[in-house]
Amino acid sequence: MLAEPSHSVGQSVSRRLVALWQDDRGFVISIELILIVTILVIGLIAGLTALRDAVVSELTDVARGVQQLHQSYQANGATGAASSTSGSGIIDRVDVETSDVSFCTAVYGLDESL
Repeated sequence: MLAEPSHSVGQSVSRRLVALWQDDRGFVISIELILIVTILVIGLIAGLTALRDAVVSELTDVARGVQQLHQSYQANGATGAASSTSGSGIIDRVDVETSDVSFCTAVYGLDESL
């Protein structure tokens, strides 16, 4: 079996590329796919933005809940016949907020007295 000369392989590839370039049978389908993908990407961006806002809101609620935990405790000492232990305790102080404005969650239209 003899190998073909390299120029005929190059011409064959060139003819195929020209034929593909001139073929417009899939053009309408390509434009439709581009339009559908564009609409899907825009919807995906809007959905991910809403998801981000919901996650930030929930994490804000969790952070506020953790800040409100009261962690004070007191353990009394014990005294026995020949030994004793002293007690221990701690008083948890209120966290001081630097601002009354929350940058994480904004609720509009509510009465300020709430």
